[in-house]
Amino acid sequence: MMMKMMMSMLSGMLVVLFSLNLAIAASSNIQESSRHLYDRVMEEFKHRDYEAALAGFRFFLELHGQSSLAANAQYWVGECQYRLGRHKEALKSFYQVVSSYPLSPKLGASTLKIGQIYTRLKDHENARMMYERVVDQYPESAEAELARKALDVAAMRDEEPVSPLTGNRSSD
Repeated sequence: MMMKMMMSMLSGMLVVLFSLNLAIAASSNIQESSRHLYDRVMEEFKHRDYEAALAGFRFFLELHGQSSLAANAQYWVGECQYRLGRHKEALKSFYQVVSSYPLSPKLGASTLKIGQIYTRLKDHENARMMYERVVDQYPESAEAELARKALDVAAMRDEEPVSPLTGNRSSD
């Protein structure tokens, strides 16, 4: 009787171990397939096929929305939209990176892009606020350097003299 019970326990343990190995192997395969898909879609982006890349990154997020590459994919969705001139859509995508992936290495780049979009939309106050956030939160980053330059340009724009005849700036 004791032998039967031990054999039963042993076979149960083997089933658990085998299942665990399958789960680990499946997880590894999922990570490999998500990386493979992500890399293929990045190739579309690098070849400037932004429509195909946009569709690919959206598809990636549907399949692998919980993967370690999800924040990056969301960033690239915004970047595709930005390059296609869909600035308001891109704004939402970059805000999604900031709000949904608070630990993402793409936070600085996303915040900078938000500032750049606000600049394009002529919402200079929000643009300035985003550039200042980049400089404050990521002071040593390449994004902070770009944000500083954008702030310098904004300061020069704000100091531009107003024409006494029209009440407009010379750049208006």
